[in-house]
Amino acid sequence: QVQLVESGGGLVQAGDSLRLSCTASGHTFTFSNYPMGWFRQPPGKEREVVATITWSSGYTYYTDSVKGRFTISRDNAKNTVYLQMGSLKPEDTAVYFCAAGRRYSPSYIHRSDFESWGQGTQVTVSS
Repeated sequence: QVQLVESGGGLVQAGDSLRLSCTASGHTFTFSNYPMGWFRQPPGKEREVVATITWSSGYTYYTDSVKGRFTISRDNAKNTVYLQMGSLKPEDTAVYFCAAGRRYSPSYIHRSDFESWGQGTQVTVSS
């Protein structure tokens, strides 16, 4: 069982930057062995992938709308994955969720590749 706790959300203006953090814990959970991801759910819409990173940090994936603006990274020593968001737009407004995939899995792009979820943190971008 893994627990994921997000932090760093808030209200910002368009063009601002924000960094989200997600810290993982669990008795038998070895963070470095799991792909991690950030997803978001805008008001009234489905949850969608934002950015993901493989367990080896060798590869990252970004949805087209955030490429060049967002950066995902992980610090395995701190059991933490980050999402650095820049040039924020009102359409980035959503609840952002952290997720953990399956141990050693090479699959890290689709929502179905992830099975553990945090509670979410609200990001609101005003125009």
